[in-house]
Amino acid sequence: MPKVLFIACHPDDETLGCGGTILKHKALGDEIYWAILTNIDENNGWPKDKVLSRQCEISAVARAYGFKKVFKLDFPTTKLDAIPMNTIVSAISNTLNEIKPEVIYVPNKSDIHSDHKTTFDAVMSCTKTFRFPYIKRVLMYECLSETEFAPAISNLAFTPNVFVNISAYVSEKIKIMNMYEGEMGAFPFPRSAENIEALARYRGATAGFCGAEAFVLIKERCDD
Repeated sequence: MPKVLFIACHPDDETLGCGGTILKHKALGDEIYWAILTNIDENNGWPKDKVLSRQCEISAVARAYGFKKVFKLDFPTTKLDAIPMNTIVSAISNTLNEIKPEVIYVPNKSDIHSDHKTTFDAVMSCTKTFRFPYIKRVLMYECLSETEFAPAISNLAFTPNVFVNISAYVSEKIKIMNMYEGEMGAFPFPRSAENIEALARYRGATAGFCGAEAFVLIKERCDD
């Protein structure tokens, strides 16, 4: 039973990029974990009711997926690029060493949001084989409203080479995404039920499935 860690910069990234895959890992009996790098708090200008409702949303989403444990690293949202990289790397390293995951899912390195870029760089600093030998596979996921708005430059393009069949989980993914109050909008808003389903159908058609999530395989280490 492999241990699988889903890393999100912000709550909802994991669902947009990996929601169906999380549900599939759980159905397969894998041990699943969730690490959230940023949080909101009153000290950074967020109203108390929003801070409280966000924590309730995180708890509800965690129950829906059945994560064994949720790690909140509590860095201020939208400000990761202002924090020393070694501080972020240390926090992620401590999380990895507690879980010892074989598989890690991480946000796309070229997403338009600076938090996503910083998270990717920090995670990659934590995948050195001689320090983290338990990591066997690292996959990068796309995130609606971030990945598709990156500049249309070839070296920044999200070019998936792994497709996970989530045909049985698309509806549940959308249901969980709706738990994030205020994050979904009416189509053609990027984070809409129609757009989430459309992307799943598009990625699925590429791989011969009714619905899929797409990933870029960053690293894979096989013992045999």
